[in-house]
Amino acid sequence: MNVEFIEAIKLLEKERGIDSEVLFSAIEEALVSAYKREVPSARNNENISGVVDRETGEMWVEVMKEIVEEVEDPDSQIALEEAVAYNPDFEPGDYIAMVVNKDQFGRLAAQTAKSVINQRLSEAESERIHNEFSSRVGQLAYGVVQRRDRREVIVDIGRAEAVLLRNEQSRLDSYEFNQRMRFYILKVDERRSHPVIYVSRSHPNLVRRLFEQEVPEIGSGIVEIVEVSREAGSRSKIAVSSNDPNVDAVGSCVGQRGIRVQAVIDELHGEKIDIIEWDPDIVNFLSNALSPAKVVRVDLFDEDKAARVVVPDHQLSLAIGREGQNARLAARLTGWKIDIKSESQYHDLIQEQLMRRFDAAMLEAGADDESAENALGTQQEETETATDAAVTQTEPGSDEA
Repeated sequence: MNVEFIEAIKLLEKERGIDSEVLFSAIEEALVSAYKREVPSARNNENISGVVDRETGEMWVEVMKEIVEEVEDPDSQIALEEAVAYNPDFEPGDYIAMVVNKDQFGRLAAQTAKSVINQRLSEAESERIHNEFSSRVGQLAYGVVQRRDRREVIVDIGRAEAVLLRNEQSRLDSYEFNQRMRFYILKVDERRSHPVIYVSRSHPNLVRRLFEQEVPEIGSGIVEIVEVSREAGSRSKIAVSSNDPNVDAVGSCVGQRGIRVQAVIDELHGEKIDIIEWDPDIVNFLSNALSPAKVVRVDLFDEDKAARVVVPDHQLSLAIGREGQNARLAARLTGWKIDIKSESQYHDLIQEQLMRRFDAAMLEAGADDESAENALGTQQEETETATDAAVTQTEPGSDEA
């Protein structure tokens, strides 16, 4: 039986990752607790210790007793004449470790010992989870779906279970039993006094970490993912840059025949991914972010960190995207508010602004009707010339932009 006990301890150490010495210490404390439970007079005695032989599995309780001439407290003292039977060199004032008769332990003691052992195992397990996974927050973990309900999915991520809350799920995932996928570790928290690992399948950094695993140039630092914006289960945009002029950042992420980006798309079960080139020039970056639409003009309003972007008439819906998704993702990616106008809308806007300025100037000058009509004709010609020049001469990336 004791040999089986030692094997069980070693198995717990291997499977649960808990140091066997922690388990032995827990059992020794349990033995002391059980003994004090059975012997009320010993509850305040601090000279009691439990012992587990690490080789044989034998267990016992020792009580350190003071050797005295006349015993007043049999729980903490032993008579000299009895002590010298063990060792004739003993003298009054010495201490001797006396092994408690195991027959004193009843069923209640065994239950107490079991309870204390389970508590220590639980504490050791909680500490292990905290220590192991707190350092892995922000990283990926392979997981296997165990069960699912309306609110959450329970995932086995190796020596621990993780919780995938509903708002961290992707609508493209089915979360079938035993399905294997990668998860982003959000945090380690407490739930009913037990550590809980929260993971995500919708976090933008899941896309970032997946590309880091699939693209060696990112791991080596040659290519950098600058920004990520995502609407999980639909589309993501990532902005990348290269620290080596001989390395194409976008091409590295796409891979030969698209094999790298396709691996990420497969992991996300078909989520669309736009890979764009980051540019330190915000005008060019905004233009790239609205891909696949072609941008012909960008006006910046730095005080509001806002931009007005002009696109060809036939590409207005493409730039905005279905339900505004392309524009939203581009705004998150760049950090700028984006107002998208077609060329026709921009012409009308410029004309309206110039006309308001003209009307204001006429009122201020107090001009008569004839001079106002002449000025209006001149103003209309200038407006048409100005709007044509504004759209055709200031494309992003041109020398005049």
